[in-house]
Amino acid sequence: MAFLDPPLLNSANVWATTEEDLDALYRCPATGAVTIRTSLLNGFAHDDKIHQYCFFDTDSMSFDDESSLAQNASTKTKETSSLNTLGYSPTSLENYIEITLRIEKRAVHDSVHRHKPMIFSTTGTAAEVVKCGHLLQSGAHRNFSMWMMEVNLSCPNIMDKPPPAYSRDGLLQYLTALQDARLEIPIGIKTPPYTYHGQFNDLIGALLETTSNGKCPISFITATNTLGSCFVPGVSPNEKAINSANGLGIGGLAGAALHPLALGNVRTIRRLLDEHESLKDINIIGVGGVSDSAGFDRMKKAGASAVAVGTALGIHGVSIFSEIAGTC
Repeated sequence: MAFLDPPLLNSANVWATTEEDLDALYRCPATGAVTIRTSLLNGFAHDDKIHQYCFFDTDSMSFDDESSLAQNASTKTKETSSLNTLGYSPTSLENYIEITLRIEKRAVHDSVHRHKPMIFSTTGTAAEVVKCGHLLQSGAHRNFSMWMMEVNLSCPNIMDKPPPAYSRDGLLQYLTALQDARLEIPIGIKTPPYTYHGQFNDLIGALLETTSNGKCPISFITATNTLGSCFVPGVSPNEKAINSANGLGIGGLAGAALHPLALGNVRTIRRLLDEHESLKDINIIGVGGVSDSAGFDRMKKAGASAVAVGTALGIHGVSIFSEIAGTC
């Protein structure tokens, strides 16, 4: 049985924030699931002045900010990569649960299609993430919904809070809490872009350490999040394309520029998981720079069970999924 059918979905990103965003993704026949933007129990203090994004061309480094792209949404752009200094969603998890129930109810009423899996991306402390899991489990059971939880351990834009998934101890803190919680809904973790072998070994070691009686607390890995410490210059010297919390305009890289690294992460993680009987059933959602069917095929061949789209969704809108799937 396929992990997701069709094996195409959106990643947790700013274009999956509002009820309108999520409803359009849910109703798109080319998506096999919908991922909701990463949320906290009580919402994130978003500030438009410092939490921003832009799209840029990797050759010329020319860019479109979010406002200029919105004015030209109907035109094809040469920008295929993105930089963001965003945090998490200002909408709380409980509000997203309410939104999701409304979306599912409308879809049934309109006879749109079968229930589609919803992946709630969450974060916070280990204890808060476990509480998120219990809320989702209760809601899923009560409403017969197919809900999953993705634990985002990889955002590079939170001041003084490095991504936990870059260290074995950070991973163990969350995996141990999830193991003890014994949640029944499918749980995954979102990892950052790893750049050397020791980081991959830390991931696999933490998974093995929290595997009990042959069962790992997670069933999927989303690889990969954006690459931190990246910069796109502004129009004038010493200017920046976007602002950030520390004023430097340095943020997370995504889109085409991330694609080779994302493929390498998926390929490496898949190979390492398959070396262990207790981990080989973990699925991978590959994300990073996919914008067409060729990119989708590359990600699948690298070892992804399903493929998620972020930057291309922001540039082209929901129609990108039909284009990738070849159903338009």
